[in-house]
Amino acid sequence: MAPTLFDEKPEPGDLIEIFRGTYQHWAVYIGDGYVIHLAPPTETARGGAYSMMSVLCDKAIVKKEELWEVVGTDQYRINNLLDDKYKPRSSDAIMREAQNLLEQERPFSVFRGNCEHFATELRYGKAESRQVRQAVEVGVGVGVATMIGVGVLAVAAAIFGGGRKEKRENQ
Repeated sequence: MAPTLFDEKPEPGDLIEIFRGTYQHWAVYIGDGYVIHLAPPTETARGGAYSMMSVLCDKAIVKKEELWEVVGTDQYRINNLLDDKYKPRSSDAIMREAQNLLEQERPFSVFRGNCEHFATELRYGKAESRQVRQAVEVGVGVGVATMIGVGVLAVAAAIFGGGRKEKRENQ
């Protein structure tokens, strides 16, 4: 099993962030070495590019698996990322809901219902995904930068292109 970044022992209800290279997979620790997580069919510990095919999935299963099986050789850490924003639910409430959801097939969407949404909803009662928010912010930033760049090019073309036209007419 890969060590955690801080070698901390998770407590029931803790969010586990697993680093899969280009994305993070999320699970909720439920005790005795087990996690519960929302896993599309393509999500595996050693899936590599196959795991990234999750973006094409529209269904996933709520699974209970040993932490080390889900992590594989990847790095992970305890990351209760929204504790400063929301009050975590009691570990009893998290465990009760996790058991009720176990083995259910649920809709899966990278943008509206991914494993991070699932984990944060269990812990906080609020489904949020920092990964999606960051991707949207980067996408919006790139889009705005692209529009500004195109606008600058259009203005430059009008200024410099117009000058060449005047020169040609004067010659």
